[in-house]
Order: sequence, then C-alpha cells, then structure tokens
Amino acid sequence: MQSFGPNIWALPGDDVRMYGVVPFTTRMTVVRLETGGVWLHSPVRPTPERRSAVDQLGPVEHLVAPNKIHSLGIEPWKALYPSAKVWASPGFNRRHPDIAVDALLTNDLAPAWSSEIDHCAIEGHSFLDEVAFLHKPSRTLIITDWIQKHEAAGEAWMWRGIKRMAGILGKDGGVPLDVKLSIRDKTALRRSIEKILGWDFDNLIIAHGHCLQGGAKEDVSRAFAGIAGA
Repeated sequence: MQSFGPNIWALPGDDVRMYGVVPFTTRMTVVRLETGGVWLHSPVRPTPERRSAVDQLGPVEHLVAPNKIHSLGIEPWKALYPSAKVWASPGFNRRHPDIAVDALLTNDLAPAWSSEIDHCAIEGHSFLDEVAFLHKPSRTLIITDWIQKHEAAGEAWMWRGIKRMAGILGKDGGVPLDVKLSIRDKTALRRSIEKILGWDFDNLIIAHGHCLQGGAKEDVSRAFAGIAGA
C-alpha cells in the first residue's frame, strides 16, 4: 500500500472495463481512524493479500460506496466483516436496491468519523452522485470519478486516444468530458466545488490514474476551472 500521510494509504485493485469496454485501473483508500478501526473507501476485490494488508491496520468498521458506480467491493468486504457499517452516496440504492446500506452520505449527515474525515455530496449532476472526502490529518482529498488521470504508458493506442479525447489521459487529466456535458444544475454544482476547494488539502487520491503527494490544491483548482462557472 502507498502511504499518503499519517494513517492513510492507497491500495490498487483489479482493472475493470468501463461501459464493458474501456480498461480502467482501480484503487481504494484505506484510513485507520483514531478509534483503531479501518475505513475503506471504494473497496476493491478483497484478495487474501489485500485483506491481510488491511487486517494489519485494525478491524474494518466502515465501508464507503462514494457513488452508485463503485459498488463491486461493498458486499464482498461486508461478508468478511459483517459488523462493518455501509455508507453510500445519496443515489446509491436507486441503482443497487439489493445492497443493504446503513446510512446515505447526504450533506446534512455527521458521521461518527466526521472529526477526521469531512465529506461533500457533489450536487447538480444528472447521473454522477459522487461524494468527495477530506482526510484532515493528512490533508488528503479523496475523489473517485470526478477527476481522472489515466496512465498512458502501456495503453493500447485506441484507449489512449479515447481517454485523451475525454480529457482524462495522463497527469494533466481532469474532469471527464461526459461528466462536463451532463451538468444539470450549475448553481448547485458550483456550491459543491467551492466547498471542496475551500478545504485544506495538499494531497490527492483518485480511483483511476495518477495521485498527487503535494501540489494537489493547484491541480484540482485547474481541473475544476470553468466547470459550472467555478
């Protein structure tokens, strides 16, 4: 696992196929809370090696589905840790009515871990109901699909071309084109972006592509520039 500061790590998962076609790398974020419990964001498939790495940190107490797309790891980890609490994005159960959720991460919710991890349900989009997170002790912003920076090396030319056109290839990637074109309420989205950019962060963990250790505030500001007038 890659450390991003005190008690926070990024752990890579298996590659997936977006829309059943385009290859995406995946990553989950692991946080050890002050209580000693472990918080898993966008859990990847729990192989024996991944489970062992997590178990060395403490008991898994929280499983976070940050948007309705990132659901694959929730039930496998829940089966391994039945007492873990499942937190999900506001629209998660409309897509996954069969997955039991303990609480929806609306903006008026104050989870037990809120003193260490802040959250913002990004509003104003037609389909991507994502929740962004700030791990305060390490000053790390955690984003799932709103910012993507896919690795170019080793990619087939066709996928590189598609990701370049979508604005998500390499370290200069940002908000995907399909997300930009699907904004429903610019005012609501602008409020969400302003809240996120108002947070104190310097690192960035994303689910797909290059993460940043240092300089993340400037990079995220660039990615969000011009989105909904922000």
